[in-house]
Amino acid sequence: MTKPKVVVTRRWPASVEAALAERFDVTFNPGDRALTPYELREAMLTADAVLPTVTDRIDASVLDLEQPRARILANYGISTSHIDIKAARGLQIAVTHTPDAVSECTADLTLMLMLMTARRALEGEDELRSAEWEGWHPTHMLGTSVAGKCLGLIGFGRIGQAVARRAHWGFGMDVVAYDPALIAPETYTLAGVRKVQSTEEVLQAADFVSLHCPATPGNRHLIDAFRLDQMKPEAFLINTAGGGLIDEQALVHALWFETIAGAGLDVYAGGTDLHPDLRQCRNAVLLPNLGSATQETREAMGFRVVENLNDFFAGKEPRDLVA
Repeated sequence: MTKPKVVVTRRWPASVEAALAERFDVTFNPGDRALTPYELREAMLTADAVLPTVTDRIDASVLDLEQPRARILANYGISTSHIDIKAARGLQIAVTHTPDAVSECTADLTLMLMLMTARRALEGEDELRSAEWEGWHPTHMLGTSVAGKCLGLIGFGRIGQAVARRAHWGFGMDVVAYDPALIAPETYTLAGVRKVQSTEEVLQAADFVSLHCPATPGNRHLIDAFRLDQMKPEAFLINTAGGGLIDEQALVHALWFETIAGAGLDVYAGGTDLHPDLRQCRNAVLLPNLGSATQETREAMGFRVVENLNDFFAGKEPRDLVA
């Protein structure tokens, strides 16, 4: 029996690549470089499945094909904002993702960003590395306590719920959340969360605002200058969800003029093309998209892709079907 032909756009953990090679006729990317739009189009024309990541922009230009061979885009990651879902549907190409695998790991990173920003961790490390530390004194590099403060969540899906459990039960935080989706009341109760009715309520109540909503076009610049002005001056903004959710120029101004206390970011509107002024904000902690960056999580993500492919080519609906 002929194995389905599969193109993997980036290097994946070795154990996952071995599982793929056992089941499919796989073309790997040994150089681990981002494929060009032309190469992505060729993959769509020559493979039965293409396995993209967030570094692969599969937009209408890539999918402007009359008869692609590919029948499934099995995405490695939770976000599919880099894929033109409408164009894929028009070509009857299935799209899957890996939602559950990243939840706990990203929640850990969210709490880490909260602690790093509140306790000025990077500023302290810079002082030590530059040999400027003159020793302890009572007013040196004072930060903000996390325990007992109010955490506001914008979005209350899997990751938001995991963050809430850690914050409420681990740090004794008062947690409020807003999500327009219908979520069972007991889900809020089990996570120790009080549901509120709007984004504005979250912004006005919280000492830490953490974003956990999808980075859809409708949510672009959800946090703009107007909404930043609604935050407390002592509050911190945390984003592990999607770069386009924040108007970065407005955020830079808020950080420069200290209308908010700080920010912790793991995702950016321009991807690797970081807003140049963010680098100059000493009250911002900037991480390079580490939300799912543990060995365990990256392997789990890969094996979920394998499961989705197995189901698809067996004629079953994949567990993580998006479209």
